[in-house]
Amino acid sequence: MNQAQIKQQAETAKTMFAMENISKVYRTELIETHALRDFTLQVNEGEFVAITGPSGSGKTTFLNIAGLLETYSSGHYFLDGVNTRDLNDKQLSHLRNTKIGFVFQGFNLIPDLNAYDNIEVPLRYRNMNRSERKDRVQQALARVGLESRAKHFPAQLSGGQQQRIAVARAIAGSPAFILADEPTGNLDSLMARQVMELLENINDQGTTIIMVTHDQDLARRTQRHVQIIDGQVTEMFKHF
Repeated sequence: MNQAQIKQQAETAKTMFAMENISKVYRTELIETHALRDFTLQVNEGEFVAITGPSGSGKTTFLNIAGLLETYSSGHYFLDGVNTRDLNDKQLSHLRNTKIGFVFQGFNLIPDLNAYDNIEVPLRYRNMNRSERKDRVQQALARVGLESRAKHFPAQLSGGQQQRIAVARAIAGSPAFILADEPTGNLDSLMARQVMELLENINDQGTTIIMVTHDQDLARRTQRHVQIIDGQVTEMFKHF
């Protein structure tokens, strides 16, 4: 892709995720802590963006707000064109369940459910009929290459397989974007590479991904690398 094509693509891209001057302040009787300060970030449809920063930089607060798990003190957060600021808890829950796929460092699989059921659980909350849920689960398992492990429980799977099931759970709902929190943090180097390749493949097929990571090598493999320090975006690196 030449520079003119890149420019045209950027100009016509749909904004999937936009935080504008987001601030988050935690207050106690004695202390006021600014976790995010005028934080601004835009992610277009189809991008793969890495977020990095030292401990205490605001990454966790960013994740919680991005995932609609925490409110913010000021600013605006638009998710797929929806301004989240004035939504009530029920509306936020619906938006979170239909628009965001989560992949966590600790997998967050339910130990008493097999792989198939772990993937199906979020779909049940969307009141999908059984046939559609089955189709989506089977397609998700196929995309991560684990059709043969559908009836296995988390304890019967390797760490890499558990994370791939977590990725399948995230993509089964066809989210607007995937929010990945240190998705390779609990994996050895081989499994980490396999999971990263899986995420890259999913992104290549059009899914927007925002990944928080401490791994600079993984960050360099994404299209754009955003660094956070003291609750603010300090640097952005484009990777072509």
